[in-house]
Amino acid sequence: MPPETAYHGALGDQFAEHATASPYNAYVDRPAMLELAGDVAGARVLDVGCGAGHYAAELLARGAEVVGVDGSATLLGHARARVGERAELVLRDLEEPLDFAADASFDGAVCALVFPHVTRRAQLLGELRRVLRPGGWLVLSTGHPTADWQHFGGSYHSDDWVELPVGDGPFSIRFQRMSLEVFLGELLAAGFVLERVVEPRPVAALREIDEAAYDRLNERPTFLAVRLVRP
Repeated sequence: MPPETAYHGALGDQFAEHATASPYNAYVDRPAMLELAGDVAGARVLDVGCGAGHYAAELLARGAEVVGVDGSATLLGHARARVGERAELVLRDLEEPLDFAADASFDGAVCALVFPHVTRRAQLLGELRRVLRPGGWLVLSTGHPTADWQHFGGSYHSDDWVELPVGDGPFSIRFQRMSLEVFLGELLAAGFVLERVVEPRPVAALREIDEAAYDRLNERPTFLAVRLVRP
């Protein structure tokens, strides 16, 4: 990803800490995405934008062989600390082709909250279709278009690039707003078949930790997650 949107240096450190226990990441997006991935035992899975290795660790625990790729050396350092040598971790800008991976070399791919940060999304989707075997799956999540509309205002159909603060720190991340029509349209145009659409809600465990956050995240959409298949 371009330097202004990748999570380098102190921003990477802040994001790694935030994603570990944030209600949004740990209790909404991650459980939903892992449920969409389903049984991964024995599967070779590409973790696209693997960040600090939270998904890689969960996939490994479920019996998958994991290759993680991210454009931030900072985040890959956190991922290595989390998963050790159990996963292959590749430093690669997601704006570039995934030329480290052979055609049809993965059973599945996970792309969690990365898609709207990438400018060359059609290229990335084409590369994911290439590296997945026929019948392989892709689970992908993004911010819910309605949530972005409520937060940033303006037109629901805006495609502006916006800044969103990360936790309580001084940092923010940059991504492009997109409507539901645009989001799904890009995925289908890349040749994937849509299997499921989920508007994730927090898992019950959050209620024991932060009841106010649990109630708030049950009232309005936060993320949108899909499961796709490569024909």
